[in-house]
Amino acid sequence: MDTSTLFPDLPDAARCWVHTAAEPMTEATAETLEERMEDFIEGWSSHGQSVTGRVAVLDDRFLVLAATLPNGSISGCGIDGAVHAIDEAAADLQIDWMPALHVAYRGPDGSVETVSRPTFRSRVEAGKITAETPVFDPSVTELGEVRDGSFEQPAGASWHARTFSIPQTA
Repeated sequence: MDTSTLFPDLPDAARCWVHTAAEPMTEATAETLEERMEDFIEGWSSHGQSVTGRVAVLDDRFLVLAATLPNGSISGCGIDGAVHAIDEAAADLQIDWMPALHVAYRGPDGSVETVSRPTFRSRVEAGKITAETPVFDPSVTELGEVRDGSFEQPAGASWHARTFSIPQTA
């Protein structure tokens, strides 16, 4: 997925939150989720200032919310409001989010897979996941990180290589 031009009207420094669905979303579910979040964004404010935000569902798995506040940063209450809106929409649409300690990666067929860390480790040990396997880092905090490839990158170039002892190719 090419994310280099995602939300072109927002700066690289825009705050970014990624929520990973445990299972692929249908097109209808993804569209409804985006619509619900766009409705939230229209009235989103922080310390009385309107927040400028954008939302997209990528690869039927990742809800990406990016936002900026001119002349300031989004308050904790503003962030809590977004989290509440995301959780409410997900509950209504029966979307379960990936557990925090799971790993998302791109399988051989190009689809996104989410597995527990022990399962990921066993797949690395079996050679099913290599340094070239694309992995995702939903802990990115700025839109620029999504755009520059830090969100999806080869496992060998990510924290996954160190944590799971992924052998580097020659």
